[in-house]
Amino acid sequence: MFARLSFTLNGGEALVLRGANGSGKSTLLRLLAGLSRAQTGRIEWNGRDIGDDPERHGARVRLAAHLDAVKPSLSVRENLLFWARLVGAGEDSVAPAVEAFALTPLMDVPARVLSAGQRHRVALARVLLGHAPLWLLDEPANTLDDAALKLLAAAVAAHRARGGMVVIASHGEALAADGAVLSMNDYAPPAHNWDGAAA
Repeated sequence: MFARLSFTLNGGEALVLRGANGSGKSTLLRLLAGLSRAQTGRIEWNGRDIGDDPERHGARVRLAAHLDAVKPSLSVRENLLFWARLVGAGEDSVAPAVEAFALTPLMDVPARVLSAGQRHRVALARVLLGHAPLWLLDEPANTLDDAALKLLAAAVAAHRARGGMVVIASHGEALAADGAVLSMNDYAPPAHNWDGAAA
């Protein structure tokens, strides 16, 4: 876990989270997405606590986490149309997302037969639906080959060029070389020994 952490992210910027396993990278992304609440402190959007209007905050965030949430019984097309409706994006937002991640040949393929990398590209394509200003990407390079990694880097660059913001946990330097780096190890709480005293 972490404590005493503070940062500001502006339009067009990227923040790369680095740190050891268990340092809180995924937890921080969930907090930023509004899926969990911090025990102390505040997370604000333009000066307002994101917890004041969770539905509004959810509409401006896209999270690509470890679990891809791709439904195996649906085709790639059906998965993306489902997510477009869920986030209130028009069906016309699906085509650019498909193109961005080179999914056209897979559109009618059931997700259950996709490779891990293909499923991950489908999950990442969901981030593009609806033009949410804040992308939260949890180790997004996992399972991607070099070609797919280039597609992701291009999507991140295009998003930032439109004024979008990105927070990337691990491997972010390959996707946002000019992004600020936040070491989660620097915000670890003091270690304690077996009798409860601070080490």
